[in-house]
Formats: sequence, C-alpha cells, structure tokens
Amino acid sequence: MRTWLAVLASLLGAFMAVLDIAITNSSLRDILGALSATQEEGSWISSAYLVAEIVVIPLAGFLATVFSTRLYLTVNVLLFLMFSTLCGMAWSLESMIVFRAMQGFTGGVMIPMAMTLVTRKLPLNKRPIGLALFGMTATLAPTLGPTVGGYLTELYGWPSIFYINWVPGILLILGVSWGLDKEPLQLDLLKKVDWLSVAAMAIGLGSLTAMLEEGNSKDWFQSSFIITAAVLAVGGIYVWAWRGLTRSNTFIDLHIFGRPSFLIAAVIAFTTGMGLYGSAFILPLYLGQIANYTPMQIGLVIMWMGLPQLFIMPFAAKLSTKLDNRVMMSLGLALFAASCFMNTHMSADTAGPELIAAQIVRALGQPLIMITLTNFAINGIPPQLLPSASGMFNMMRNLGGSVGIATLATLLTNREHLHSNRIGEAVSLYDPATQARLDALAQNFAAKGADLAAAQDMALRALDGTVRRESFIMAYNDAFLILGIALFACVGIVWLSKKVLGGAGAAEAAH
Repeated sequence: MRTWLAVLASLLGAFMAVLDIAITNSSLRDILGALSATQEEGSWISSAYLVAEIVVIPLAGFLATVFSTRLYLTVNVLLFLMFSTLCGMAWSLESMIVFRAMQGFTGGVMIPMAMTLVTRKLPLNKRPIGLALFGMTATLAPTLGPTVGGYLTELYGWPSIFYINWVPGILLILGVSWGLDKEPLQLDLLKKVDWLSVAAMAIGLGSLTAMLEEGNSKDWFQSSFIITAAVLAVGGIYVWAWRGLTRSNTFIDLHIFGRPSFLIAAVIAFTTGMGLYGSAFILPLYLGQIANYTPMQIGLVIMWMGLPQLFIMPFAAKLSTKLDNRVMMSLGLALFAASCFMNTHMSADTAGPELIAAQIVRALGQPLIMITLTNFAINGIPPQLLPSASGMFNMMRNLGGSVGIATLATLLTNREHLHSNRIGEAVSLYDPATQARLDALAQNFAAKGADLAAAQDMALRALDGTVRRESFIMAYNDAFLILGIALFACVGIVWLSKKVLGGAGAAEAAH
C-alpha cells in the first residue's frame, strides 16, 4: 500500500509538471495583457519553463541518488509550489520569465522520478499498470493543458492556473513522505562527478531549446542571438557527449544509447514528442485564428483527444504483456499518423465538430505508443542504469516537443507566405471574377453607410483578409501532413528492434 501510494503520488507530480508546459497556451493573451507584453515577448513564458525542464530532466536521477529520492522530491515539490505561486503574482514580464524558469527547473524533476519509481518499486506483475499510468501522464497532460487553462482562466482569472498546483502538490508531498523510506545521503558523490560535463549539458541543451523556441520570431540565422545560441548548443552538446563517453564519473551514462531497444525508443520518443506537443500547439492556434474560438471552446475540442485514453489505457496495459509490443506500437503510430492526415483537408468551414473524429482516432493511438514505448526504453536495462534511462528517455520526448513546435511555427509562416503569393497570382484586379467580387463587397459596405471611397477600400481589405485566411488554412493542412509523415515513418523503425513484452516479459529480456 505504501509503495502504491508513493508511485501514484509521483505520477500525479509528473502529470502536473507536464500539464504546466501547455496550461498557459490558451491563457497567454490574458497574461500578456496583464503584463503589458507583446506576443513575441510572451513566447518566453512557455519557453523559459521548457528550457529549464529539459536541462534538469537528465540530472534528476543523479541528484536523487545524492540527496535520496524522498528528500529530493519533497524539496523540489515545495520549491515548485512556491515558484508557481510567484508566477501567479508576477508583476512584470521579466519576473514571470524568471519564475517560470524556476518552476520548470523544479517541476522537471517529477517526470523522470515518476518513471524511476514505477520501474524500481513496483513488482513485475504490476509494472504494466504503472507504466500505463505513466504513459497517461505523458499523453493526457499536454492535451488537457489548454482545456484546464481555458476553463480556469474564464472562471477565475489567469493566476488560478498557477495556484491550482497546490492541490496535487500537497497530495504529492504527503504520498512521497509516507510511501518512501528514508535513505542516507551520498553527498560525497558531488565531489566525484564530472561537473564540466554537467555545465556542458546545461549550456548545450538550454541553448538548443532557446534557439528552437526563438528561431522563427527572430528570422533564424539572420539574428546574432540565434547564431550565438547555435554555437553554444553545438559546443555544449559535443563536450557533454565526448566526456560522457570517455569518462566513468559522469552523472548520466550515455553508453545507454548503445542498447538497440533504448536507441529506438529514444528516436520514437523524440518523434512522438513532436506529434504530441506539435498537435497541441497548432490545433488551438487554428481554432483561435480561423474559427475564432474562445479558450473554453478550444479546451472542449482538445478534450476529445484526452478522455477516450482513460478507457483505453487499462486494456492497452494488459495487452502489452501478451502481445508483441512492436505490433502495438506500429498500430498506435499508424493511428496517430492517420489522425494527422484526417486534418489535412480543413477549410474555412472546419471547426470543432468536424475535428472530433480525428481527435478520437488520435486518442486511440497515443496510449498504444506510450505504454509500449516505455517498455522498449527499459527493456534489458539493469537497475543501476534505470535513472539514466529514465532521464534520457523523458528528455528526448520533451526535446522532440521543442523541435516540433519550432519547426511547425516556421513551417506555418513560410507556407502561409507561399500560399498567399500563389493565391495572389490568381486574384488579379484585372480578373473579371475578382472585379465582380470587389464590386459586390463595396456595394455591401456602401449599403451600411460607408461612402464610395471608403467602401472600395474596405472591399480590398476584406478580399485581402480572405486570401490570408485561406493561405493560413492551407499552411495548417501542410503542418498536419508533415506530422503525419514523420509519425508514419517511425513504423519502419519499430521493426528494427527485437520482440519486446511488457511486465514479466520485459524482465525475462533483461535477464
């Protein structure tokens, strides 16, 4: 009972940490208005959290060994709650960015620690249930983030999206405090670890994430900031990899990538992160920009991506112990890809009701991926390497999300320009159909009281708005097409691995 309480508490913490990545998405407009910030400046409200989280995830396993899992988790949760409260009380954009970074640095610890507790504490016959619940935190939280954020913002104001963390936070502290035994501290490990590789990792991953998050808004390598971040990212990751592969006193064992099943799991986790966070990024954007949905309405549409998973997860967990996980993962990836392809035919009339079918198909596929993916990640991993495996696996998923969002943001901008130019070539002022449309619009505006010159100007702007809208819709279709292709391509990668089973099957493979 104590073990399950500790595991469930840690899973609640992982859910909370992942939820907080996306919870600000639907409330960003309200937050920016309160802090007197622009849309471009406001992107750092999400970026700061994600950068800090990606940096701390690989460190979590080592630091938990040094300070003991119980103490390390408890202190980090308390700090997370404190910084969450300060985010809700932020008085300027700068203060919000600092508090969000600290929130990410403390919250990121909870994600790999939940996976480590599931794999270390639960007996083999119960592990598939724990991994299913962990998979649920990875897929449900990004999809429910905009729903929860929109609901709380409309009812109680945007600060409530940060204050709500106190409820699961207190439950997490109680569960971990009672469920985990006290362990001795191993502070001497701090003297032995290669701190240069720690610094290189932090600089490399932090710079890479910042470059990806800001690249589109700063026109990529036309900006000195992006060039500097790229140099630091390449240099930091190179030094981290070099020292990690040539020294024995590193905080994380990078030789774990030499295990085929883990390498395949890491590649698919990266791609799935692109799909999870990418779809959670562009779908609310589409609904807000094209369908003019409110945060609450957006949340109700996104909810259909999450709710069916609650019913599928238990069956998927049981099935993973009986069926070759390669079959399940292939089916999950195919369903996820199919849901993206279903969104490649959107038009100006496409809104929430037309998108629900694709959301349900996505909800059927995601649990099959996440449950089997964690089985691939831990297959054959000895206990002493589990913290390293957990940290790198979760980092790859979050890094994939960062790459996915950056790629899709750039793709939307570039494809919108392309489609706008193409449509603009067809919509000529010398074309009779265009002239007829402009005349009809001008007459409509004139009938509402505008003078002739103003009516003609309003007609031109209305036509331009129509062209821009259609261009954006086509760009969104292209974005979903790219996601679908990337996910479907992973089906072939899955079959490069050997057969994997969850639960006892995974244990036999490890032996």
